[in-house]
Amino acid sequence: MIDLSKNRQPAHSVLVVDDNPHSRESLCDAASLLGYSSAACGSGKEALDLLAQQPADVVVTDLQMPGMDGLALVREVRARHEKTQIVMVTAHGSVGTAVEAMRYGALDYLEKPVQIEALESAIARAIEATKRGDRATAIPPGGNSDSVVMIGNSPAMQTLRQRIALVAPTDETVLITGESGTGKELVARSIHQASRRNGQAMISLNCPVLSAHLMESELFGHERGAFTSADHARVGRFELADQGTILLDEITEIDLPLQAKLLRVLQEKRFEKVGSSSTIEADVRVLATSNRDLLTEVAANRFRQDLYYRLNVVPIELPPLRARTEDVPLLVHHFLAAAVARVGRESLTVADSAMDLLCQHAWPGNVRELDNIVTRAALLTIGNQVTADQLRPWLLENSSEEISLNASGHVSVVGMRLEEMERQLIEQTLEHYEGHREKTAAALGISVRTLSNKLRSYGLAPRARTFAHV
Repeated sequence: MIDLSKNRQPAHSVLVVDDNPHSRESLCDAASLLGYSSAACGSGKEALDLLAQQPADVVVTDLQMPGMDGLALVREVRARHEKTQIVMVTAHGSVGTAVEAMRYGALDYLEKPVQIEALESAIARAIEATKRGDRATAIPPGGNSDSVVMIGNSPAMQTLRQRIALVAPTDETVLITGESGTGKELVARSIHQASRRNGQAMISLNCPVLSAHLMESELFGHERGAFTSADHARVGRFELADQGTILLDEITEIDLPLQAKLLRVLQEKRFEKVGSSSTIEADVRVLATSNRDLLTEVAANRFRQDLYYRLNVVPIELPPLRARTEDVPLLVHHFLAAAVARVGRESLTVADSAMDLLCQHAWPGNVRELDNIVTRAALLTIGNQVTADQLRPWLLENSSEEISLNASGHVSVVGMRLEEMERQLIEQTLEHYEGHREKTAAALGISVRTLSNKLRSYGLAPRARTFAHV
């Protein structure tokens, strides 16, 4: 095993698994160059042993390996490390291979020789999925609705379950809306698993992390030579999801020109790859999510009205956690049991005063925030009981604004250095656009190159690329 950890970004780690030493070290070096803490293993067994001691955010694994191959490793990682995201790398790419990998929980696939831009994009999507708390981005074949647990007995949750039960057996398009962290992807998984398509793949695409150029290729695929860096053909998500389900996460982030092409796919169930005139037919059920008000987006000319009506066949709106606080105790016990099992410690109880505090919190981050708080408690609690005194600073920390406000409600900048003001503006705009550099640069009125240089100076961006392929 080769450990090449750089510790430039210790919060995010990448494990490379490949039996070829040159390929293994090249991919690991590339991950380090992109700013991630990285390690490498030569076999699936080594990878599982290392993950048991030191979990990773992302596993980048080769397909063809002696002993445990990449698909077997995907299944094992998915079963043992639910929050770890997986990217498959193969020199033997095909629709069948990609679908099989994504059915068992791989987030993405890349073909050799891997371009560093493609690797950067795949890892960024995986990290974003990890940050959002996604448990998996694809549903294994033969799944059923019992494998998705939806916690809560409030009237809002009972209504939600009834709506899912009604819509799931159909093939209708569903638009799932709600604040960030309310569980929109969980609802999508529930719909897929309760549908007649549950024996096929559910393929996800996280729209905010892709540029307009990459988005079209990810959705529909491309032919070799379709654009400058297209060294090989790529299968798009709609083709991968044929006979199954596609989840378009945060669909409002798709640019207007591409929305027109997406509308055609929804209406006609056919499309062309980038750089091809051949039409491909795909029988795909579409589920879409958004944390924005789509009618407001339509009124502002940021979203096509015809696409909105095509998506909004069956709307499902998820309530924020503050609107169903009676579910908080059930959620706490569920998350605490899972976290205790994950970290391997003895069971914990929650003091009544601590539970009261949790029920009174506004939860701006919704269920995802609650899950994170409970996991932190499972890791850091000394003794066998979670107390209110322990939780209170964490809840205050999560509720505070990143930029302080004065009494009139304006941002307080008195005494702040210009460099620090600029950095806060850039970092918060980047976070608002969920890491999307082109949109961040456009919002700030600067070029992508200037933005990248600024991020690099903050230690938040990869250093200069020294090679095109790995």
